[in-house]
Amino acid sequence: MKKIIFCFVLAALITSCSTEPHFVIKGKITGSDSVTFMLQKREAGRIVTLDSAFSKNGSFKMKGKIEYPDLVQLIALNTPYRTSFYLENSSIMITGTIDSLYNARITGSKTQDEYTSLIESNKPLSEKYSALVQEYQTARQINDTAKMSQIERSADALAKEMSELQRTFIKNNPSSFVTPSILRSLSYEMEASEIEEVINSMDTSVARIPVIQELKVRLEAMKKVAIGQKAPDFTLNDVNGNPVSLSSKIGSKLLLVDFWAAWCGPCRQENPNIVKVYNEFKNRGFDIFGVSLDQSKDDWVKAIADDKLTWTHVSDLKYWNSDAAKLYAVNSIPASFLLDETGTIIGRNLRGDELRNKVKELLSR
Repeated sequence: MKKIIFCFVLAALITSCSTEPHFVIKGKITGSDSVTFMLQKREAGRIVTLDSAFSKNGSFKMKGKIEYPDLVQLIALNTPYRTSFYLENSSIMITGTIDSLYNARITGSKTQDEYTSLIESNKPLSEKYSALVQEYQTARQINDTAKMSQIERSADALAKEMSELQRTFIKNNPSSFVTPSILRSLSYEMEASEIEEVINSMDTSVARIPVIQELKVRLEAMKKVAIGQKAPDFTLNDVNGNPVSLSSKIGSKLLLVDFWAAWCGPCRQENPNIVKVYNEFKNRGFDIFGVSLDQSKDDWVKAIADDKLTWTHVSDLKYWNSDAAKLYAVNSIPASFLLDETGTIIGRNLRGDELRNKVKELLSR
């Protein structure tokens, strides 16, 4: 009797193991005979291989288990060919040709279907944006500045439309595992309150994944540098190696804390606008505190001279590991914070005419 019970228990264990959630990928890639495929994902800043398979007559099979649906890459080893898709614990079929692997058809993943739907809805806008990029390159070659400005305005409008489409997706899909990655990319242009609202509305299974946990940490930092908050103090060395604190610069009617770097193209493009505003209002109580995310002191100092940035500059030369950038939840540059004479944040990421108009308005009161 004991033997019979033991056999039943053993059978139950075997059955439970075999029915545990897992993925099975079957590939049929024309032209991939004798090619080794690698299935990889990024985890905690490093590449992790989930499985590999040798293609026989263009066919291969992979299997394993994944904790939650996540974006992965299928790479054809020793070739430039690859494709990305959302992997989940299901039966997934990948079909296509090796030389256009990026365009392979992927079925069997609900999360991938949701992502594909988003991409398709964005396609008309994306195609228009690509056409504008080509027009801009043509205008730039002949130095047609008027046309370039017109295209930039049109591109900005399209970018806002695409951003709004993505915002609608994350609000309407709180249980989709696509939502966290879209939210992460959008978070750079969102206020803390908006990010928090989206996270709070998420399905608990989605909200527990690492991307959202990282966003929650960043969210707390963002709250501390929101408009209306006192700017957190920090001290970094200037170009001569002397420590300078932010608090030592507070007291001007307006202080712009400007995060930038010599290697940052958009920062260098914006610098002439900042110089113009500085020169116009520096004698009326406007000052700037430049915080660089450079690694090379030589590049940093050269950029200051080349761009004629004649205000105080500091850096710890730690690139994205800059202590000040982390304190201010800066994940993209240029980024800036406008402070009043008490050190209260009254504006963020003001650029071009928007910065000038705001400074002029505040100094005219």
